Amino acid sequence: MATIESLLRAAALPDSPTAKLDAEWLLAAALGKPASYLRTWPEREVSTECEARFTADLARRRRGEPVAYILGRQGFWSLDFEVAPHTLIPRPDTELLVETALQLLPATPAAVLDLGTGTGAIALALAHERPTWRVTGVDRVAEAVDLATRNAQRLRLGNAVFYESQWFSALAGQRFALIVSNPPYIPAHDPHLQEGDLRFEPTSALVAGEDGLDDIRQIIASAPIHLLSGGWLLLEHGYDQALAVRALLVESGFADVQSRRDLGGHERISLGRLP
Repeated sequence: MATIESLLRAAALPDSPTAKLDAEWLLAAALGKPASYLRTWPEREVSTECEARFTADLARRRRGEPVAYILGRQGFWSLDFEVAPHTLIPRPDTELLVETALQLLPATPAAVLDLGTGTGAIALALAHERPTWRVTGVDRVAEAVDLATRNAQRLRLGNAVFYESQWFSALAGQRFALIVSNPPYIPAHDPHLQEGDLRFEPTSALVAGEDGLDDIRQIIASAPIHLLSGGWLLLEHGYDQALAVRALLVESGFADVQSRRDLGGHERISLGRLP
């Protein structure tokens, strides 16, 4: 039988910028062990069954499928989420949205909304950090709502609930102290859609019209009737869209309009307060 060391040495993933890490995650999952086990016991032999699973998963990765979809999970914030191909894979850049939301409101009871929740990662990170908040997540895709609900149950976060809704369509009469969203914001003809992980993620969760701002326009226009006085709207957007998003917020009457930069130095989110 092959050893851990020999399998990792032979695992070629030429098209992945994180080839070594990808192989380690896939082998650790096949073994049912943490990645640290591979470095501690490199000489351990791997069963035929585990090697077969690892080989099959490597083949999927060589075809470009994201590791998160192969494993069915992805870490975000300090939590581990079930993921599936009908939702976006949570990304580290989106943690800026969570960090900013936590800075804006005190740790006292508040109603918070996450639009286009997907896996529920943003909503559940907020619910985890603020047990007194009542967090609602909505998504137009029923499978995403089911997935987010499963993540909430597995993480034992009872202060978050999820509903099927096209943006605000199922939220008539409801108002929130804070609304957050990582909506689709990629232009329809952006060449990046044919590259990397984006090839496998749902187009409907990525693309928003010719300039990528269709959904952001709709959210900004509708948000005021769903915000309490003094409430905040936070939006993730593309690296080159901050100026346009700030202008849309100002046009809709928001105050204290500003943008925040991600770790790469890009203006990644914009926000405004309802007077």
